[in-house]
Amino acid sequence: MSQNALVSIHPYFKALPGKLDAARALLPQFVAKTATEPGCRYYEFTLNDDVVFCREGYTSAAAALAHLENVGDLLQQMLGVSELIRLELHGPAAELDVLRGPLGPFNPAWFVWECGVQH
Repeated sequence: MSQNALVSIHPYFKALPGKLDAARALLPQFVAKTATEPGCRYYEFTLNDDVVFCREGYTSAAAALAHLENVGDLLQQMLGVSELIRLELHGPAAELDVLRGPLGPFNPAWFVWECGVQH
């Protein structure tokens, strides 16, 4: 039951009325920017009606913060066409502690790693 520093971010965005196409148009841009990040383990979007979900994982809290800096302009655009309705952060306690200051204002749900299988 060893753990690594993997941190995952789970934001849920609800498109504003009439703005789903604008939100969807941003997704390939997010993916293109994120593809350049060495600390990204996975990054993908799924949709449920007008809710856009991003499943993303990083090698550490530092890599997660680097990602947020990299896509900051796109995130601002996304928040102009959608509302952040839920944000979850998952990872080891020490890594989450690094994120509490920078991401605390977004009022995320903090999920501390307990146990699991890693390959």
